[in-house]
Amino acid sequence: MKPTPLRRILWVLAILLVLALLMAGLARAEPARITDGRGRVVTIAQPPQRIASLLPSLTESVCALGECHRLVGVDRFSNWPDSVKKLPQLGGYIDPSIEAVVALKPDLVLVSSSTRASERLEALGLTVLALEPKTHADVRRVLGDVARALHLPAPQAAADRLWREIDAGVQAAVQSLPPKARGARVYFEVSRGPYAAGTASFIGETLARLGAVNVVAADLGPFPRLNPEYVVRANPSVIMVGNRSMQPMVMYPGWQGIAAVRQQRVCVFGPGESDVVVRPGPRMAEAARIMARCLSDKAK
Repeated sequence: MKPTPLRRILWVLAILLVLALLMAGLARAEPARITDGRGRVVTIAQPPQRIASLLPSLTESVCALGECHRLVGVDRFSNWPDSVKKLPQLGGYIDPSIEAVVALKPDLVLVSSSTRASERLEALGLTVLALEPKTHADVRRVLGDVARALHLPAPQAAADRLWREIDAGVQAAVQSLPPKARGARVYFEVSRGPYAAGTASFIGETLARLGAVNVVAADLGPFPRLNPEYVVRANPSVIMVGNRSMQPMVMYPGWQGIAAVRQQRVCVFGPGESDVVVRPGPRMAEAARIMARCLSDKAK
């Protein structure tokens, strides 16, 4: 008895479905190989289920990709989303507690490229992926790296979708600005020192998209430590300051002569807003909105 045309079609569809499932299984089993911020190729053979994240922007990236439940511990500065506040704190991202990390038995540790802990953690048999975005392009690339490390079904597509949302949010902040805010000469202090956000940093790139002129020269690097006199000479029209510690804002010598200070065109961001604006990751659109609001209020 010959199979009917319909039965033949159903057989072919069944075979194709089995092949598709097999190929999907093989794809999931394929190790992820990622060149990290140290230039090392890190192999992650299986989807990690116990992740320790030692950099706030990486913690936020894992969560923004929908995998917050895989985190078992974070650095003491990771505080978004709220759920990560309940996780064990593992010290600072520069000097984490090695013992606390090891005790959690993570199958992947996400760290800053600049931390000194990578080699010690690897020597103890842990898989370490060092990533540290400093520009918008870095953020986009790191989102892809994290998505691959997580073994998401379509990692690059997931990362690209998230990046498009971030980029669209930044563009919306740009479009919200009144004409008077364009061309403002801005000095952005990331932390006391003063440490500034240079033109080459992700903050500098956001300011440029907002139409602001960064008074910190590009050749000084992304986050240079400046002599306060440099800012006096630059005489910015708007000053933005990240003040996570909420210490009293004490002016540096000579700053009373700066136009922005004399005319009270200074935006001091408290802990919550500071966390947003100084982290290169999923909340960069919110950071752009915060900076745009400052420019709208202070620029003339």
